Amino acid sequence: MTVEHDKLKRLALAVLDTEIEAVTALRERINEHFLKACDFMLACSGRIVVIGMGKSGHIGGKIAATLASTGTPAFFVHPGEASHGDMGMITSKDVVLALSNSGETSEILTILPLIKRLGVPLIAMSGKPHSTLAKCASAHIDVSVEREACPLGLAPTSSTTAALVMGDALAVALLEARGFTAEDFAMSHPGGLLGRRLLLHVSDIMHTGNDVPQVEESVLISEALIEMSAKGLGMTAVTNHQAEIIGIFTDGDLRRVLAQEINIHTQPLSNYVTRNCKTGHPDMLAAEALELMQRFKINALLITDDKQQLQGAINMHDLLRAGVV
Repeated sequence: MTVEHDKLKRLALAVLDTEIEAVTALRERINEHFLKACDFMLACSGRIVVIGMGKSGHIGGKIAATLASTGTPAFFVHPGEASHGDMGMITSKDVVLALSNSGETSEILTILPLIKRLGVPLIAMSGKPHSTLAKCASAHIDVSVEREACPLGLAPTSSTTAALVMGDALAVALLEARGFTAEDFAMSHPGGLLGRRLLLHVSDIMHTGNDVPQVEESVLISEALIEMSAKGLGMTAVTNHQAEIIGIFTDGDLRRVLAQEINIHTQPLSNYVTRNCKTGHPDMLAAEALELMQRFKINALLITDDKQQLQGAINMHDLLRAGVV
């Protein structure tokens, strides 16, 4: 490592240490003021309107997005644009969350009288507890930092990190208070892997009807092999004469049979069935089926109803095609 690289590493580590200190100091700020802000937001029948300028605006946009995706309807309004028409986006049912490290941002102070006229709760998140914004707020959350991580003490670094972390604390606290579930979260994230893992059910991807390999236990191994080859799922369900599942016969079972040099044209399947096999339910999440298959190291799963009647089947290829894996 060169001398220059060593210096860069020291500077980077110093930034991390400074920001860690800033975040750690926030623990003491989870107090009655934080809880008051939560109460306002939980009681809100409209939306949380987040405002902020500059870097605080960027952080505010992220906080609004996090709130919205975790069960607290929210959106971001640029305070400069609010002075030129966007105040109309704020209604008397809303709560305003204003971010300003100094608490004296002119664009926010300009619209404070309008916010007050609406009579909506104003939650301030600033680094100056005695600032104009803090004094006007219904609830003030202190996100002050001892110093910025920037060596010049100018670029918003520690202060924006503190505001971002406090915003996450608000969002997650509200999430828990609302009883927000993984399925609720998926409804806000229907696209991509997350949505597929949380919304896709086994019934959406399983093979059904004649596509499900199925033989009675009385057949010969060779007949089971024909059924498995025809359906292409790497296994077959095995049932009794009353169509009740007694087990499964897989490619792995077949390989073990062949390794013992057993005559598949004369031996009944019933002697080689894997009984009490793992099964799934049509209503279970595809992600749950995947976890079950991975935990027990199986590549296929029979799907049954509450009475253990065969409803379908899936294998690992089905989960791969669905994007669950």
